[in-house]
Amino acid sequence: MKPLLEIANATLKFGGVVAVNDLSFSVEEGEVYAIVGPNGAGKSTVFNLISRFYQPYEGSISFDGQNLLDRKADAVADLGIARTFQNIELFEHATVLQNLLVGRHRHRRTTLVEEMVFAPRVRREERKHREAVEEVIDFLDLQPYRDKMIAGLPYGVRKVVELGRALASGPRLLLLDEPASGLSVEETQDMRWWIDDIRKQMGITVLMVEHDMGLVSGVCDRVLALADGAKLAEGTPAQVQADPAVIEAYLGAGAA
Repeated sequence: MKPLLEIANATLKFGGVVAVNDLSFSVEEGEVYAIVGPNGAGKSTVFNLISRFYQPYEGSISFDGQNLLDRKADAVADLGIARTFQNIELFEHATVLQNLLVGRHRHRRTTLVEEMVFAPRVRREERKHREAVEEVIDFLDLQPYRDKMIAGLPYGVRKVVELGRALASGPRLLLLDEPASGLSVEETQDMRWWIDDIRKQMGITVLMVEHDMGLVSGVCDRVLALADGAKLAEGTPAQVQADPAVIEAYLGAGAA
């Protein structure tokens, strides 16, 4: 059985700087997989390769047996890949509901003419999209914020809204870029429960970049540790945290 996501010998260079160095790993369908490492290790760069913002210097990336390198960035979502960002990217002057409806864009099948006259097919699709978004709102406990503008919401709620927009697209693979960054202890615990339920209840595979090893240990099946764009270790959270090369990368030579 082939992995859902497979990266083989990927290398990315910015001038003379090697951001990703001959990296290979795979993510199985139904698992939660984390990429960890010090700042500047290349974690978010890997996400940008998968999202097709960057073209690798060499190597291959495939999703569900399809070559991702044949796709442009705006076609990745149509394959069933959604992501969040380190820096929250939402429409500030739109409501939570409106932001989540943006996530349904890849499912729209109506024409411009049908939209202009608000044809019956448009109305049917609109109801379907609203129902899908309301399910996400219920799942993430966003009911109190449904009709509120993003600009007036606390940071923690915005993080959840961005997660909700990604879920509204109905992905098979969810890329979470530092989902616990900036969250309180209580909010991080909520995020842990949601990630677990996203996998168990929604059947979505999760690939995340995260610094909070408590969250990683709590939800992840496997972990990949990076340093300077190269693989240091791969295995269970406990195996990776105990690896001497990982300890040295985080704490310095002699720490192991």
